Amino acid sequence: MQTVTQIAQEIVAREGGFVDDPDDPGGATKYGVTIHTLRRLGLDLDHDGDIDTEDVKVLSRARAVSIFIAHYFRAPGIDRLPEPLQPSVFDMYVNAGSHAVRILQRLLVQMRFNVAVDGVIGPQTGRATHDAIDAAPDHLVDAYGIARRNYYYDLAQRRPASRKYARRRDGGKGGWITRAEAFISPRFHLTDAEHRERTATWA
Repeated sequence: MQTVTQIAQEIVAREGGFVDDPDDPGGATKYGVTIHTLRRLGLDLDHDGDIDTEDVKVLSRARAVSIFIAHYFRAPGIDRLPEPLQPSVFDMYVNAGSHAVRILQRLLVQMRFNVAVDGVIGPQTGRATHDAIDAAPDHLVDAYGIARRNYYYDLAQRRPASRKYARRRDGGKGGWITRAEAFISPRFHLTDAEHRERTATWA
């Protein structure tokens, strides 16, 4: 089983270097850490008295890893979830915050577990997730990954500016979809034709 540090290092590698995409609500980002995160944590990395794009640019890989472990893994309680589920939920939490937990909670509700869909991993959600993986040990991780993939498609459907993250210019799978499928068994990956059919109505 991977350590949390190894998972965080893989997230940093997937996120890549500095970007400042006007279509990304996160704003200036490096290794997946946004300027909003630096401001929320009060991290003036260049020590000039403010927190701006320059602080994002000087962020190191090691600092990004430590931020993710402390604030996107331990703080939201992802370490309370069953180990097989932790990498996908952790990766999604970095990408979408508490939506990662809501996706899990909605899945648990569909499995008839009594949990609140509030984006918080409390005792109720923790117990239900362990019970769910005991009941479906070979399926819960895939089910979560598929629900996560559906979230990305639905978000892109509602927000046209985000469609470029779900579908490449040539019509193939975009980064969001390939990222979700990295945590889904290959037998549940969409074919290129299925992906194109799903995005056929997008302009």
